[in-house]
Amino acid sequence: MKKSNLLVALAIATAVTAQSAQSAPGIPPDYGFRVHSDAKVELGKNLFFDKILSGNKNIACATCHHSHTETGDGLSLPIGEGGRGLGVARNVGSGADLVPGRLPRNVPALFNLDSTHFNLMFHDGRLVADSSEPSGFKNPAGANLPTGLDSALAAQAMFPVQDTTEMAGQAGENSIADAAAANNLAGAGGVWEQLTNRLQANPAYVDLFVDAYDDVDFASDITYVHVANAIAAFEGQMGLANNSPYDQFLAGNRGAMSRNQKKGMGLFFNGDRNGQNCASCHSGLFQTSHGFNAIAMPQIGGGRGNGFDGHDDFGREQVTGDPADRFKFRASTLRNIALTAPYGHDGAFNSLRAIVEHHMDTVTSLYNYDRSQAVLPAHPTKSADDFIVMDDPVRVAAIAAANELPPYTFTPKQVDRILDFLNALTDTGSIDLRAHTPASVPSGLPLAD
Repeated sequence: MKKSNLLVALAIATAVTAQSAQSAPGIPPDYGFRVHSDAKVELGKNLFFDKILSGNKNIACATCHHSHTETGDGLSLPIGEGGRGLGVARNVGSGADLVPGRLPRNVPALFNLDSTHFNLMFHDGRLVADSSEPSGFKNPAGANLPTGLDSALAAQAMFPVQDTTEMAGQAGENSIADAAAANNLAGAGGVWEQLTNRLQANPAYVDLFVDAYDDVDFASDITYVHVANAIAAFEGQMGLANNSPYDQFLAGNRGAMSRNQKKGMGLFFNGDRNGQNCASCHSGLFQTSHGFNAIAMPQIGGGRGNGFDGHDDFGREQVTGDPADRFKFRASTLRNIALTAPYGHDGAFNSLRAIVEHHMDTVTSLYNYDRSQAVLPAHPTKSADDFIVMDDPVRVAAIAAANELPPYTFTPKQVDRILDFLNALTDTGSIDLRAHTPASVPSGLPLAD
């Protein structure tokens, strides 16, 4: 057997083994997708697109996770509350409406996150399912997080509304922003209570909640847990992506993938001549180990409050407090990866080829970072911080020193084949998500600026 054919055969065996609940080839994998009622999904869709959930009623969940932009926003770093427009056309506003700055991390795509395989959220994993916690989740709000949340994805939906730059607004602008600034999430007059009160006062929303939940008969029965669970249900439907050529291949259709895609699969699973492979970090059915790795990712943007001036982002260390976790970030799922640029915790790379080539020799790539890869709409005062870390040789050296990924020995042609395989992870049904966009929302607020 030719070596290339042997690699493909080994990859097929590895891919089939990765299906944790599959008993035999040809049986579709157990994706673990949760099932929700149509009424719950419909409620979630309206809430997802409605700006009623923001302090100043000027931004929705969909603003940064839009169905027209493949559940992301197309920017390296998002522009939150106060911005104008959608996707790469979004800007930072002007005058009194100028946003304080960009958010520090890239918007994660929503594909397949309502699967039981995903129990950890955020680039640093600061929210994770944990049965020892009262809420069932270790999370930034601690004991303030209520019980009854359906999933980690639902628990995550509790948090954007309390972030002052993400959805709440700045202190002094509205009472929800004031509560967020005071870190009052679950108490009387807290963020979640105020937002729930808004929905309880809207008859159309009350009807939607009553239809969606057996334990809601009156407006007073609605809680923000109901809100978060409905949003997660909709995100699960919009983000369903399990019919890629690779999925069809796993289900038994050996012709679903091209010859080059199969060669790329062989390289992805079996590795280079030193045995170093991609599947070590991007393993399992959704091509993620759910672990954390330091891969010398260039640091762009204003940072997340770390370092002597706050412009660094120490990643997982912010959660664990362990310096050994500095610059480690979650290994992302690779499903629909061709649709979700830019890449990296801060969106440092704007093309799939660029991020794959970064993995080939991370430290060299860090030191030779092409700044044109960054998709950062100009800000009159904050743009000066865009490359403040990359302009500091000491900080760049620290990122390089933390790197865990040795160089690969793949040839340029082999990299092409790996890219072919990564494109085979795209569900064509995810390319056009316009059907998930409502024509209007119950609040009557505009869907677009």
